Amino acid sequence: MTIWPFTKTFAHTSENGDRPVLKTIVMAIRPKTLGAAVAPVLMGTAMAYSDGKMHILSAVIAFVGALLIQIGTNLANDYFDFLKGADEERVGPVRVTQAGLVSPAVMKWSWIVVFGLAALAGVYLVMRGGWPLVWIGVLSIASGILYTGGPYPLGYLGLGDVFVLIFFGPVAVGGTYYVQAQSIHLAPILAGLAPGLISTALLAVNNLRDVHTDVKVGKRTLAVRFGATFARWEFALSLIIAALVPVGLSLWLQGHYYVMFSLLGFLVLIPAFRRVFGNEEGAILNEALAQTGKYLLVFGVLFSALWVI
Repeated sequence: MTIWPFTKTFAHTSENGDRPVLKTIVMAIRPKTLGAAVAPVLMGTAMAYSDGKMHILSAVIAFVGALLIQIGTNLANDYFDFLKGADEERVGPVRVTQAGLVSPAVMKWSWIVVFGLAALAGVYLVMRGGWPLVWIGVLSIASGILYTGGPYPLGYLGLGDVFVLIFFGPVAVGGTYYVQAQSIHLAPILAGLAPGLISTALLAVNNLRDVHTDVKVGKRTLAVRFGATFARWEFALSLIIAALVPVGLSLWLQGHYYVMFSLLGFLVLIPAFRRVFGNEEGAILNEALAQTGKYLLVFGVLFSALWVI
């Protein structure tokens, strides 16, 4: 029995059959997407620390749990999109199941194991935070699976944006704060709108890139439903509002004014805006996607550092 299903079989690795196992694993978990899990936990922990309520073990386990849920979602997405034929004309980064680097059976067990580990991490969080954490954990894992899985996948119905905004935003930041402070505060929930909106912008540019291939497989994303112009403005407005969230939060609380300087991180996005509004299409938008993902992590670090000053 293997602890990690990826180690079981890599029969089709490359033309000369020598692709390293580690490289395939990295491709499968998609590290550039993990900022969506890291940033909210950093922010929630910084806000708990500022209130004198930080709990280190809870913060670490929340971080591990968030990473596992993001990785599990990526693996499930790889698996279910393969089953639906959504990756046959792939313009984004390689999907390992579609590319034949991992068998569907191994990929299925991989996301099951990863979500199982996330659930184990959640046991401690539930012991500390009570039943609200059960619902957060169950809904987060279920949404990760149902994003592309099941008879009515969220991503195929154009509901992925709502899922991303909620679960990678207010739920992630507010939940991280709650499990440490053991109390609910409106500020972390509102702060969570920022990473949620940035993650929504990531999804918007992803869907803009894939709009032509998604149409062919019946994937009705918002970009497919309302067109490329809508996707571009969804991208722009999500990022602009996200950048202004710390400003509004600081003014509302009448404190934490240094957090307004997180606006400087917006400079990272200039190349991405040029790509998205330069009528670029297809694989070239992968660069805009990477730049937006980088901004999400930069924003999370800046917000967290400036909040505790």
